[in-house]
Amino acid sequence: MSYVNKNINSNAFLLSLFECAIDEALPYGHIAKYLPDDKTGKAIVIGAGKAAASMAAELEAVWQGELQGVVVTRYGHTVAANNPHMASDLLKRATTSSKIEVIEAAHPVPDAAGQAVGERILSLVSELCEDDVVICLLSGGGSALMSLSAEGLTLSDKQTINKALLKSGAAIDEMNCVRKHLSAIKGGRLAKAVHPAKLISLAISDVPGDDTSVIASGPTVADSTTRFDALAILERYDIEIPTAVFQWLNNPKSETIKPNDPCLANSEIHIVATPQSALEAAANKAIQQGIPAYILSDCIEGEARDVAKVHAAIAKQIAEKGQPFKAPCVLLSGGETTVTVKGTGRGGRNSEFLLSLYNELQGHPQIHALAGDTDGIDGVEDNAGACITPDSFARGQRLGLNPQHYLDNNDGYHFFLALESLVITGPTLTNVNDFRALLILPAKK
Repeated sequence: MSYVNKNINSNAFLLSLFECAIDEALPYGHIAKYLPDDKTGKAIVIGAGKAAASMAAELEAVWQGELQGVVVTRYGHTVAANNPHMASDLLKRATTSSKIEVIEAAHPVPDAAGQAVGERILSLVSELCEDDVVICLLSGGGSALMSLSAEGLTLSDKQTINKALLKSGAAIDEMNCVRKHLSAIKGGRLAKAVHPAKLISLAISDVPGDDTSVIASGPTVADSTTRFDALAILERYDIEIPTAVFQWLNNPKSETIKPNDPCLANSEIHIVATPQSALEAAANKAIQQGIPAYILSDCIEGEARDVAKVHAAIAKQIAEKGQPFKAPCVLLSGGETTVTVKGTGRGGRNSEFLLSLYNELQGHPQIHALAGDTDGIDGVEDNAGACITPDSFARGQRLGLNPQHYLDNNDGYHFFLALESLVITGPTLTNVNDFRALLILPAKK
């Protein structure tokens, strides 16, 4: 393939790929095919996640019968106003939906609002019969947003554990294993409450491998992990366990719903958008602009700073040796990295990845990069991520920025703020997790 745009604006190009990935991850056009052929009946709608508002809006647009229910999303993720990533007709639906109530709660640490909506959802689906239909809308963030403490546990107990897990560097499946066993609604327990009604779960995947038992901590599917796994994870990361939590996890009642449980007999789940589909859309966008694109993986995990070192090594091999690909090209990857927090700075895993990449590349003249979270929020910040160009390193030196100092303090946010390189999208109303793009251009002659 020829390199058709020798004067490419690297930042604009990388941002266009990011926006394309986000557009593909929105529920617009992805829900109707997973619903019953007859959409004229009555359905109860429940759900949780960063995409809850847009999923509810799309469901209202395609369902012809009566809908009632409640979903919960993150604070600020309800209205899509002024959001350039939302398709115009979906934007209209998201701001005018009226049948399904959308409530906001805290993420990533649960709060009383999330606890209250968990109680409402359980109450809404109790005492149903086989003729009833329940549609559950799930997406990333649902685990914290729909948070109902297990028997004998307080909201404070769960908040303490969540905060410790978020700082520990634990992988998402490990965190959700613990969360499931401390919950009255996750780990298949919501499906048990819905039984014997018909349950249709629709999910936007934000987890490596698209494991439905991990998305939003799997409230409507079986869980193969055990309470002993949860205890082992807490011990592995040296997390102090409150007495009530320790006692609960040593109680057989803390066990989640297992495969082949009769309560799952009338339940089905469908994934309507994935990290892979978002990366493929971005790759096609790049190819349309004359740049070959290669997807490294949609499920990369590990410490963000270490993942960056591997990406940097591959990019430099391409730039300097023409292996395994020739420049120009763009490398794409997704997944969910982790950050073991040791400093007191600001920033999420994408700014941490990019800061480590910046440190490794040292202003390599052929390599440009963007890293961002597809929900528009990098950790708990107001940016989705950041971007770097070959001249970023020289600008950083002129400003007296020491990348290793910022990395040691987990302070990617302030580093890229100083460079004026933050990527700010606002909430996108979807979430397929990390998006990384490295553009490698030919050496200038």
